[in-house]
Amino acid sequence: MKAPGIWWISSGDPPDSFPDVETAFAVPDGLLAAGGDLSDERLLHAYGHGIFPWYSEGQPILWWSPDPRCVIAPAELRISRRLRRSLRNSGFEIRFNSAFAALVTMCAANRPGQDGTWITAEMAAAYSQLQRRSWAHSIEVWLDDRLVGGLYGLAIGRVFFGESMVSQVANASKAAMLALCMLLAESGFTLLDCQVESPHLMSLGATLIPRKRFSAILAENRREPDRFENWPAKPRKINDFLA
Repeated sequence: MKAPGIWWISSGDPPDSFPDVETAFAVPDGLLAAGGDLSDERLLHAYGHGIFPWYSEGQPILWWSPDPRCVIAPAELRISRRLRRSLRNSGFEIRFNSAFAALVTMCAANRPGQDGTWITAEMAAAYSQLQRRSWAHSIEVWLDDRLVGGLYGLAIGRVFFGESMVSQVANASKAAMLALCMLLAESGFTLLDCQVESPHLMSLGATLIPRKRFSAILAENRREPDRFENWPAKPRKINDFLA
């Protein structure tokens, strides 16, 4: 139903009970709706239509669709010569879906300058369920057999929706981004959704596109067969992803 100021969803409402994303607030940027639940069906519908949950412990579930949208074309990831050299000498090993829950926990941990986390226990459980159903995936960075960073997100059609990334050593998240983008490009993915901009993402070649354009891209690509079914079964060295 539409209450003054915000669209409220009950847990019993159908998974597609979201308003048009163009009705989202300008301030705060992209706030669209509140309430509902984190069921598989609601999350998959939301992401496929440019909507994602983002809220803190004690808040109702808040749903967002910001304008503009921060995205990366997988083949256009920008890796500087300096970063390339650093990665070659890093000793990183890239693994896939081998420690999904551990990576989510690492992403949820408080970081310097961060007050709390938006990855609640409820959120972690929801994405773990999607991972068991092969919708969510983790790209993990290991060093000396220790998990030191990575990223996770959802693959729907030909779009990968990045959720969170983390580094416990220098450049670990950038190594994960490099491996992910190369696999996405090889698999025919159209876009990597980064949700909102950050200096880190912009340095890697992310761009901002209008929400209407993003919605059009999703409409064209979300119903495509999942192109990311065959993850590498064995760990790979980071040098395998460096030309």
